[in-house]
Amino acid sequence: MKSGAAAIRAAIIDLDGTMLHTVPDFELALNGMRAEFGLAPITQQVIEPMVGKGSEKLIRDVLGLDFDTDRIDAVFDDAMAAYQRHYLAINGERATLYPHVIEGLQALKNLGLRLACVTNKPVAFTQPLLAKKGLTPWFELVYGGDSFPRKKPDPMPLLQVCRDFDVEPARVVAIGDSSNDAEAARAAGCFVLSVPYGYNHGKPVQSINSDGIVGSLLEAAELIGAHNKANS
Repeated sequence: MKSGAAAIRAAIIDLDGTMLHTVPDFELALNGMRAEFGLAPITQQVIEPMVGKGSEKLIRDVLGLDFDTDRIDAVFDDAMAAYQRHYLAINGERATLYPHVIEGLQALKNLGLRLACVTNKPVAFTQPLLAKKGLTPWFELVYGGDSFPRKKPDPMPLLQVCRDFDVEPARVVAIGDSSNDAEAARAAGCFVLSVPYGYNHGKPVQSINSDGIVGSLLEAAELIGAHNKANS
């Protein structure tokens, strides 16, 4: 993060791969769906690079392992319904918090930052998951991948948070694990910090155009605190 810039007043934080390791939940839900179509189960290693671009693309990619485009189109609605049914039944059952998430959220709050969670996960999955993992109280705003006509990497959800908070994008940082988060932040005019332990569609975190790689949300808070002190 560069000196001479405005002090940060708000943070927009991603969910899957940033606060929670959710691939074990995806494994259960996707394989439940696949079983209904007579398809063999797939592993977390296969699933992980597919996570992060929304449920529609996830289901198409998973079906695409076995079906051609015409077959995917024919079964998509039924597959999506099956996936949603399975996911809602197990949501959060096997997902785990990454290290220092709660401490990081507390540190961000201690800096006086307003916090929003913006994820490409459907909001009907997001709200119960945040509640189950004790994350709901930290966030003033929560937006899912179906909260707006466009999702990350489009800047629309981030710009809406800026408007809701009445904070200039230049005073907002997006924290995420993928190029989706960075591209949305760049287009919105926000800072962006990347965590190295998430999914990023199977690509190295170093390939992300971000303002820094931070080992945890706590480290992100420390960096933002230093930035604000230098630019107050």
